[in-house]
Amino acid sequence: MPDQITLNVFRGDPESGGEVKSYDVPTFVGMVVLDAIHSIQAHQDSSLACRWNCKAAKCGSCSAEVDGKPKLLCKTRVDEYPSGTINIGPMRAFPLVKDLVSDVSWNYRMSAKIPPLTPAPNAPMPFVMQQVDVDRVQEFRKCIECFLCQDVCHVLREHHRSDAFFGPRQMVRFAALEMHPMDTLNRREPLKGEAGIGFCNITKCCTEVCPEHIHITDNAIIPLKERVVDDYFDPVRKLIQIFVGKK
Repeated sequence: MPDQITLNVFRGDPESGGEVKSYDVPTFVGMVVLDAIHSIQAHQDSSLACRWNCKAAKCGSCSAEVDGKPKLLCKTRVDEYPSGTINIGPMRAFPLVKDLVSDVSWNYRMSAKIPPLTPAPNAPMPFVMQQVDVDRVQEFRKCIECFLCQDVCHVLREHHRSDAFFGPRQMVRFAALEMHPMDTLNRREPLKGEAGIGFCNITKCCTEVCPEHIHITDNAIIPLKERVVDDYFDPVRKLIQIFVGKK
């Protein structure tokens, strides 16, 4: 690792536009990109805006783009870039607030639209569940809501279809509820409709960037797609529903 690295950092806001500014930062062993940002704030430019909290890759706050790829700044080591130059910018799938800070509030508005866990009225409390069922939904609970999967999703990032697709993070939330053994609610209608699961074409880019290594595509999106297809596009099931007079 060189004694010094150059950070090309996006600076700006929606009103003034933006530009890339370069900063030379001294390095140390084990340095991560967030350390370099803190060095700039402490010694060169205190006005640089960057959201962070735990610096342990568990809060999901320091999400940004490093060399064009969505990453957590606190989990991205400087020695991964031997050239000595690193380009840093905000997540492009969301509106810019300032510098490296994006407005991710849209994600919470979409989350509020997902019907919550709905157990049967006579469900035992506390829940009695098989370990295999616990394991299946536990993976989805690891999400730290960094929204890197939302940022890398081409539907949101390239095609700007936040009006039609809730994104991978919300598909994980759907899966955690749909696959919960004590849940009784059918969420296939919002999945097919407003949540727009049909827009996902299984590129697995969301799985690749997940810092918690959640198998978003294989374990959440594909099973949800299968359930929607079964309910709405299975011809045999349609005939049975017509025969028994069930919607």
